[in-house]
Amino acid sequence: MSEAELPLELDRNSPNSLAAQVASQLRTAILNGILQPEHTLPATRRLATELGISRGVVVRAFEQLSGEGFLVSNGAGGTKVAVRPDISSSPLENKKELSVSPPADVIDLTPGRPAGSPFQDRQWRSAWKSAVAEQGKVQLPPALGTSALREAVADHLAVSRGLAVDPDDVIITGGTSDALQLIVAMLRNRTPQPRILVEDPGYPTARRVMTASGARLVTVPVDENGLKSSQLAALKDIPDAVLVTPSHQYPLGGRMAVQERLGLLKWAEQHGVLVLEDDYDSEFRHSRMPLPAVASLPSRADVVLLGTFSKNLSPWLRCGYLVVRGNAGQRLKATREALDTPVAGVLQSAIAHYIQGGGLPRHITRARREYAHRRSLLLDRLGSRRDLSLAALDGGLHAVVRFNHPEATDVSAKALTLGVRVIPLAGYYADRPPENGLVLGYGAVSDLQLSKALTILAGLIGRGEPVDFEP
Repeated sequence: MSEAELPLELDRNSPNSLAAQVASQLRTAILNGILQPEHTLPATRRLATELGISRGVVVRAFEQLSGEGFLVSNGAGGTKVAVRPDISSSPLENKKELSVSPPADVIDLTPGRPAGSPFQDRQWRSAWKSAVAEQGKVQLPPALGTSALREAVADHLAVSRGLAVDPDDVIITGGTSDALQLIVAMLRNRTPQPRILVEDPGYPTARRVMTASGARLVTVPVDENGLKSSQLAALKDIPDAVLVTPSHQYPLGGRMAVQERLGLLKWAEQHGVLVLEDDYDSEFRHSRMPLPAVASLPSRADVVLLGTFSKNLSPWLRCGYLVVRGNAGQRLKATREALDTPVAGVLQSAIAHYIQGGGLPRHITRARREYAHRRSLLLDRLGSRRDLSLAALDGGLHAVVRFNHPEATDVSAKALTLGVRVIPLAGYYADRPPENGLVLGYGAVSDLQLSKALTILAGLIGRGEPVDFEP
């Protein structure tokens, strides 16, 4: 279908911003069936000229609707109305008697899934073209990673985390799971079954991977703010390593205080314990500035920073990095040299081009706006309920919802029959009794999908006595 004619009228005296007016009128046109999935919208520059407004206003409106799932950018193919089974059809079609409704897709609120928008980014596609166009390579990629990507990661961490990193201290990995396997392999060169202290609740995949790789895990109960130095001082048996998520405790969502970080480093230095800092969700803060990385604090303890492109780009890439220093860093590099790299050279080149061209910081800025809007939607829909509590909303891509009844596993099962997939909080606990609640991921769904899912979940969570919890 040809380019759509947009019925837009802007009121410059309205209290609503021009971008909000453009987004609202386009949203209404799509919901009413005036704009259909086959329609291509005018280019942002031309539409801005026709409306007599700046191009930035139109770009913000289009980004808002893309985040909500109404629009999809096809690069040079333009921006089109998304194919949405949950949006009403055209007025003419509504008059027909339809005997069969289209099947509803499951709305997946599994945490840890970001928006897929980077793959629609023109700069991302350009980065891949540049990577593919490079002179043909006939050798394996360097075991520690290409120099271009290691330099790009170092530059990115300097800007995003204020962390001074030498590119020689960066090891490119096949994501967090590969990084953990590499670390356990390094530890096993000295100890047949290294003991690693982990937070409980914590990341189930990390526990599974490290156990399968030959480590013996020791759990320590934590709240949303993670490990306490007093807990470490009380340990009778000293582990070989400790894995923490200080930027955004997973899944409870708090952050480790600076004094506790310093206490962790002091204890680790005294006992020769390797600190593994999973810098989970550090780039997506919504209400507070991030604290300095543990790896940036003054200490002679061995600290390894684990980073990944799974959250700020996509898990589909299976690419991440380690920042390593000291004796442990040398041993990790030697282990990686022995095992070789699992990350394709063309992928490393594409990500390097994307970072160096400024695509990654621009994407993160856009994604922050999308996630902040969905976070606000979640707060608006559930924040006033006295029979449940919300947590983990200072940053990241998920929220934790605690409630007294019914059982979260029952809510999860019933929600799935109604088209919503959600994960019980109990699945993140290892040894301690779990709390009753759900972990809601809102990164990969549109605003409309999230709103529909929250309506279903709100109806399934019983209204009872107030939850005794202070977030």
